[in-house]
Amino acid sequence: MEIKCEWCEGSASNGESNVYWELPDGSRAIEITGTPAVICTACDMAYQKDEVTKEIEDQLFLVDTKLIGKSISFKELMELPRLLKRNYFDFS
Repeated sequence: MEIKCEWCEGSASNGESNVYWELPDGSRAIEITGTPAVICTACDMAYQKDEVTKEIEDQLFLVDTKLIGKSISFKELMELPRLLKRNYFDFS
């Protein structure tokens, strides 16, 4: 299945990129390396699908962010133990 870029509608592929994310409490930003991304070969845009964005935001809300340094891999972030089973404040 061919992937189309959401920005320019050019040809894109699945890959990984580094992203910077503000913690839910607003205290600082962190780098998340190896984050699943869509990478466009036409416009060079790299972006995360909505599902990945939600996954990151939920995980950051549910873990002890004091355990996270300035940088963490996506895989390590998703493996951090959760303080709650799920985001009880997400009503979507």
